[in-house]
Amino acid sequence: MHAGVDVRLLIPLLVAASSGAGLLGALTGLGGGVVIVPLLTLVFGVNIRYAIGASLISVIATSSGAAAAYVREGYTNIRVAMFLEIATTSGALLGAYLASRVRTHAIAVVFGVVLASSALASLRRRSDTGAASSDRIAARLRLDGAFPTADGRTPYHVRRVPLGFGLMFVAGGLSGLLGIGSGAVKVLAMDDTMRLPFKVATTTSNLMIGVTATASAGVYFSRGYVDPVLASSVMVGVLLGALLGARLLAVASTYALRLLFAGVILVLAGEMILGGITGRV
Repeated sequence: MHAGVDVRLLIPLLVAASSGAGLLGALTGLGGGVVIVPLLTLVFGVNIRYAIGASLISVIATSSGAAAAYVREGYTNIRVAMFLEIATTSGALLGAYLASRVRTHAIAVVFGVVLASSALASLRRRSDTGAASSDRIAARLRLDGAFPTADGRTPYHVRRVPLGFGLMFVAGGLSGLLGIGSGAVKVLAMDDTMRLPFKVATTTSNLMIGVTATASAGVYFSRGYVDPVLASSVMVGVLLGALLGARLLAVASTYALRLLFAGVILVLAGEMILGGITGRV
């Protein structure tokens, strides 16, 4: 199961390493799974199926831990999250259906290039105040909101709802087709397209990824790919990191968060491009 690794002897290391993953996931809105899978497979020698199973549990933990704090503090836009989850889930179902019928190598390369260019473009948008004017559809769906800043609660308006909904459908489709998390596309769509403030985009993504991961985790659990010792160790570490991330986000510079997000996305983009070229994806 674990390629010669006795997980119980490595529990302290797993918890410590997973805490870093949870911190990163909470601050960027990507979920701890971005780091957990390569960490478990490359560093700890865990079979990738069990690594993915533990990763999905960790994503739920990140979402539960950080999202609860973000909702309480007033960052997360719950109405946006629930509305866009319809598109993401629908796209994931379509992607899963197409997974055995479409060659994914070229898609992975294109996706990696799009991710890299989007991450670099996100650095150019430094404002964290959202769109200046209201959108008719957003107003009708009551998607506009306010979030805490140093000057008190600052209102923002949501823009280009149909385009954002479409991008979420694509995000879900890529998730189902390539077997990856779609937190990166979610944050980019909400931040750059729908013009949500960056902190609102990352916290709302944290809530959404937990909903998506729950369904996938059920599948892996039913197939026996969730090892209790491994998953619980990772979950504890990720949850601790996520709770710390929730505290740090309130005082962190928006541009610093953008730099962190862009750096992680560029690494992911490189992995996707390399995986597509070598046929690993």
